[in-house]
Amino acid sequence: MSTETDAPVLSVRDLHVAFGSEAGRVEAVRGLSFDVAPATTLAIVGESGSGKSVSALAVLGLLPASAEVRGSVTVSDRELIGLGDKEMSAVRGREISMIFQDPLSSLTPVFTVGAQIVEALQAHQDIGRRAATERAIELLDLVGIPDPIRRSTSFPHELSGGMRQRVMIAMAIANDPAVIIADEPTTALDVTIQAQILDLLATARAETGAAMVLITHDLGVVAGTADDVIVMYGGRAVERAAVDPLFSEPRMPYTIGLLGAMPRVDRVTESLTPIPGSPPVLIDPPDACQFAPRCPIAVDDCHHGEPPLTAVAPDSAPGAAHATAHAAACIRVGEIAADGTIDGRPVFDDPGLPAHTPPSDPTDEMLLEVTGLRKEFPLTRGLLRRRVGTVRAVDGISFGIRRGETFAIVGESGSGKSTALLEVMDFAQPAGVVRLSGTDPSSLSRRAARVLRRDMSIVFQDPSEALDPRFTAFDIVAEPLRALGLSRADTDTRVAGLLRRVGLDPAHADRYPSAFSGGQRQRLAIARALGTDPRLIILDEPLSALDVSVQADIVNLIRRLQADGDVSYLVVAHDLSVIRHMADQVAVMYLGRFVEFGSTAQVFESPAHPYTQALLSAVPIPDPRAERARSPIVLRGELPSPSEEIAGCAFAGRCPLHLTLPDADRDRCRSEVPAVRETAPGHGAACHFTDRMPVSAEVDR
Repeated sequence: MSTETDAPVLSVRDLHVAFGSEAGRVEAVRGLSFDVAPATTLAIVGESGSGKSVSALAVLGLLPASAEVRGSVTVSDRELIGLGDKEMSAVRGREISMIFQDPLSSLTPVFTVGAQIVEALQAHQDIGRRAATERAIELLDLVGIPDPIRRSTSFPHELSGGMRQRVMIAMAIANDPAVIIADEPTTALDVTIQAQILDLLATARAETGAAMVLITHDLGVVAGTADDVIVMYGGRAVERAAVDPLFSEPRMPYTIGLLGAMPRVDRVTESLTPIPGSPPVLIDPPDACQFAPRCPIAVDDCHHGEPPLTAVAPDSAPGAAHATAHAAACIRVGEIAADGTIDGRPVFDDPGLPAHTPPSDPTDEMLLEVTGLRKEFPLTRGLLRRRVGTVRAVDGISFGIRRGETFAIVGESGSGKSTALLEVMDFAQPAGVVRLSGTDPSSLSRRAARVLRRDMSIVFQDPSEALDPRFTAFDIVAEPLRALGLSRADTDTRVAGLLRRVGLDPAHADRYPSAFSGGQRQRLAIARALGTDPRLIILDEPLSALDVSVQADIVNLIRRLQADGDVSYLVVAHDLSVIRHMADQVAVMYLGRFVEFGSTAQVFESPAHPYTQALLSAVPIPDPRAERARSPIVLRGELPSPSEEIAGCAFAGRCPLHLTLPDADRDRCRSEVPAVRETAPGHGAACHFTDRMPVSAEVDR
């Protein structure tokens, strides 16, 4: 969005995008308008299907020929709508560039990353091969890739996800574009790598002076990086404002719902506020507020005519393009107070979850006990598969889960979290390692182990891949019941009860997974997991594939099931905000080992290991003032390979505390593996120098 003194470098007016389908005409984007000034960032947020990415692709002319695009898109006063592919090729990368969500699919796998940057330079500049290669190396160095000369000859698959995204950013800024569009640039990355990429995007904007359009679903990222925000729903902008008033005084019920659904790493709330229902299917949409079916304050007039963006501030004109003009598309915008209430009541009612009291008595029943869990994989090479090393995925971890307790394992990708879960599920560990309900599975016959396995079930990360698309909802939930030998009548009754328990209508039991939304599919997976009345449910990143509004609903469901049935959970997740909201005990895992453990309050409020501090400081907070007042610890480098032989502390090479220590203490870090030291009852950390943690590393509270 423009300011009064700076002319917009990117201007979008009344953008419409439509696609034909067998079911009818899909109106994906419906009248979107915005401006972006140089060196500013506009964030576009909303659920999946709201039209965010389609809008970006329309601006760049990357939609298929079947798409119908209307409206105006100008970059530096040059109209882009209607240009041919050859003309747009001259614009892309030179005047406007894009950083895509998945760098692995965006980079050409058969060319080195250096060659691809050289190609981007030579496509828009009169530059020789040698000079372009030198410039490519400079760009790789600028975006923080270590040893850029060597890495320039690497292929994309040889780089980590964070490095690939850095290459994409290097390509995006190679020709000093006027506009950079970043489409979910941190979605698939760990929180520590996300912090690096966000820092790098800020540097890229400062270096080039480019305007930036940031497309994301993470309101914490928006709070820390954006100047202005557009909230999209149903293909339209339903609220727009500068970042501070949007977070502090939201006026559109949908925006209020998104903010209420966001868990925060800096505080604990009793329950999250989910947005009921699903986003609309934009096939010949009616002339009505698209959010009305999900809106708790909808009235009859909401179903008769779609409300335009209306100025919130009395001195603003409706539809004004001024950067600080706050507008919302709601006919009741004048009734909604600045604190997000209407008639003194919250727009969204508190779901009223029953209070969860974690077990505190050390004599309480220990449901799962794990002692010295290890998992190694041989590293082989050549046709003869000669063993050349060992991958230590899990290196001697121990923990216990009591009845009715939630235990979470957090850490970066590659730390061994999911491997640990699968080893617990597999019942293949040696005697004395795993005990479930007081029984060691290794001592049982196959039949007895199968009976014991009923006490445990698992919910996987992506319900779309975990559920058999050929099965109806009934068959999916009924399959484990049939394996138990239940009669048909009992199975019918039990399936209906399970569907109701997770908030699904038994009348929809004859539908296939494709007919359900993402949140409904995850509910279906949870219903299946509950089928055998397990005492322990393992959750492997159960929320990462869901929108924040659906995520809140599933978190509340998981907590309600625990309160109702006294079930225990073993959770793996990369979203520390969610973990703070739902876990009782937390273990932080790094390179196959626990480096810190304790109660959720202890770990989040008094982190004792530098790695934990870095993780927590890197989690964005959906509050612009709080987020911009923090100083995140940006870790340099990435997680080492679990096949490396590391003599001392595995974290020393990335540790910010290590850099501040005297030489003698550094030598100790490099040569001696730190033992776990208890810093408080039930709270321990594997660090030689837990008493020297920097105060600035603490999470703002």
